[in-house]
Amino acid sequence: MSTNPISRRSFIRLGTLGATAVSAADAAAVEKTVAPACHAFLTADKDFYDVSRGNPKPHKLTGAAQIEARLTDETWRLEITADPFIEAPHTKQAASLEKSLTLADGSALDLPKLIELGKKHEVHFLKAMQCLNIDTPLGQGLWTGVPLREVLKLCGKMNNVRRIYFWGFHNNDPKQIFKSSVSYTQCMETAPGDLPVFLAYRMNGEPLSPVRGGPVRLIVPWSHGYKSIKWLQHIFVTNDARNNDTYAEGNNDPDSFLKTAAYVDDGPERIKAGEPVFLTGQVISGLSGVKRVEYWLRQVGDKPVKLADDAPEVLRGPWTACELEAQPDWNSILPSGVKPQNVLGFNQTTGKPNAWPPRYGMCSFTAVLRGLKPGHYELRARSVDQNDYAQPEPRPSQKSGKNSIQVRRFEVL
Repeated sequence: MSTNPISRRSFIRLGTLGATAVSAADAAAVEKTVAPACHAFLTADKDFYDVSRGNPKPHKLTGAAQIEARLTDETWRLEITADPFIEAPHTKQAASLEKSLTLADGSALDLPKLIELGKKHEVHFLKAMQCLNIDTPLGQGLWTGVPLREVLKLCGKMNNVRRIYFWGFHNNDPKQIFKSSVSYTQCMETAPGDLPVFLAYRMNGEPLSPVRGGPVRLIVPWSHGYKSIKWLQHIFVTNDARNNDTYAEGNNDPDSFLKTAAYVDDGPERIKAGEPVFLTGQVISGLSGVKRVEYWLRQVGDKPVKLADDAPEVLRGPWTACELEAQPDWNSILPSGVKPQNVLGFNQTTGKPNAWPPRYGMCSFTAVLRGLKPGHYELRARSVDQNDYAQPEPRPSQKSGKNSIQVRRFEVL
């Protein structure tokens, strides 16, 4: 999973961030020290952390069952219909479409037609996938597809539409259907150069695999994974303005954005005195961006008392800046045929992202601590966003996106 080693130059610079600065004599020994590698910027399909719903899981269907479920490139179909819902006094008129796309009349959208639409409207976007209730990033891909607004235009004129719902295949069992939605404005009125909701059919330049939600899935760039529905098969427009996403159950926040958050990698529990201690991890850039990542080291007893994220000791620190990995050579890591200038969120002249790490993307961070005395230690890392909020703020509940401060414990012998 780790492919980009920290350079000798970066390692020496990082050494100045540790408990004791690297001396000239130490620098001579740096080349003999094996530093951890940064995470691969694009996560390979097989390395994604999988969060899939359904029993059996749709991506495990094979043969006739997969064909019957319309989960092959040849059999995939997408229906788009209008919700007849009315409820006085708030919803007096039902939503309507000039033309519905249905299986019954043979008009449901197929994959060749979607890809043909992509010849004119295709978008590419770097996005980190993260589950709202899991404290580990799932992975990061370059997703390719067609904006949802362009697909909805196939249905002609819409009336009384306030929200757009979507769901995927879940074994034709009503109890397993998992619905998510976006507002009409979020779908149709994306600012030029901003990030639209889109139907993805490729990741990292390859056709979307079944385990990643293929042949086609929804991607909602700003949200956690529950909005980016896998195995997409049905969209309906409604005049019901309420958010009735399945994920609203269980006290989850169904409209939350990705949170700016640092995640700490595991490391050895015992380290010999005199050896450097490496801190590595990944930081996701949420809606509020990333200003920096910082760490706090404290020496503790062998059975330390757990500290809350808002404990006075945590708030005081002291916190020290980590190093964000350098931007990669975009031309070398992007799939063949995709230019950096054509990736949403990248400057069309320079081919560089408008922010680092990219908005709703992630990169690795590192720090090196040297000269630690024998004893037990706790090592924390947190992000600070562009509004100067330190992780895990701002939020009233972790159910709007889990980003508590992670702790790594180790002993120097």
